[in-house]
Amino acid sequence: MKYSKTYAWVKPENNEALVGITDYAQEQLGSILFVEVAKPGDKITQDAPCGTIESDKSTSDVVAPVSGEVVAVNQDAIDAPETINEDPYGKGWLLRVRMSNPSELDHLLSADEFDQFIVSEE
Repeated sequence: MKYSKTYAWVKPENNEALVGITDYAQEQLGSILFVEVAKPGDKITQDAPCGTIESDKSTSDVVAPVSGEVVAVNQDAIDAPETINEDPYGKGWLLRVRMSNPSELDHLLSADEFDQFIVSEE
């Protein structure tokens, strides 16, 4: 997995990638109440908003960690947003994206780098 400084994660699978928000992000948000994300066929761009998450604390953008075309949305997480709080790296994934530029992964953080980034932000 790779991580963005906007608290998203990416799990590359060939030329596609699963995308979600990190455990740290869901902890900061609190109880997630509503999720809206790009739809299949939509094009998303790295570092641009591709959705919104509303929680009991705030509303935040989901910022795309990679560019590409959305090929699937996790309807289970949309219908039951608490899934993101319960399992952000598993059942709580948000999008499957066909990456248009897989080299963008090189600009993302490893798990260790992401952990160091979080420490520096606190």
